[in-house]
Amino acid sequence: MAPPRAAKARAAEVVARLAQAYPGSATELCALEHGDPFQLLVATILSAQCTDARVNMVTPTLFHRYRGPAALAGADPAEVEEIIRSTGFFRAKTRSLLGMSRGLVERFDGRVPPDLEDLVTLDGVGRKTANVVRSVAFGLPGLPVDTHVGRLARRLGLTREDDPVRVEQDLDELVPPDERGAFSLRLILHGRSTCTARSPHCGDCILVDLCPSAGAGAVAAGKRGRAAGTATKPGGTPRRAPGTRAGGPPKGAATRRRSGRAG
Repeated sequence: MAPPRAAKARAAEVVARLAQAYPGSATELCALEHGDPFQLLVATILSAQCTDARVNMVTPTLFHRYRGPAALAGADPAEVEEIIRSTGFFRAKTRSLLGMSRGLVERFDGRVPPDLEDLVTLDGVGRKTANVVRSVAFGLPGLPVDTHVGRLARRLGLTREDDPVRVEQDLDELVPPDERGAFSLRLILHGRSTCTARSPHCGDCILVDLCPSAGAGAVAAGKRGRAAGTATKPGGTPRRAPGTRAGGPPKGAATRRRSGRAG
């Protein structure tokens, strides 16, 4: 059977194959360890420019020391900074965490709201973070778009947009609401394991027959190799960089013998 050409049909097949390869709900697929919506919100803010594994090393101490929005809202910033220092950008993240917690206490009775429109009014919370909380903590429709999701969506021909909000809107048109959170996490997992940024492993990809960009990674790698003068000729013989000779210096750079006399 020929692969579907229409974006809607192709998206449906992509959703199905990724679900088979990476089974589980959004809650089960989420790598950030948490016990409630507030802890997930904190962990997601900390995950900016940081690995999930590193966040999971930091949050147990943070959650033990501050057991809810009220406690974190009144925390000493220096103490929070010290706990989360290893996640990077720790001063900015501390300001976001304390401001977000104050917002929850002052405007939402200390509870994380499920609505996107409310979540994005909190310090440090954008659409991506809000959609993580909605889909993982509340089981509501939400499609977080990070660099992996955007890259794979473009390669798969599901969007032409670079702006994360527009990518999200395009994907929302193609992915059923109850699949959006898990679909985002599956794209992230597939982007990390197979469809990597610089050298995608198209030969190992379960979506290769659906992907308009299949093989582009090998072409790009070849271009990079030629630009560096390290590409190979057919048969495996290394190419020399332009202007070089086998076993000698570049043309025009022959060394002169010293005559032994002054000038």
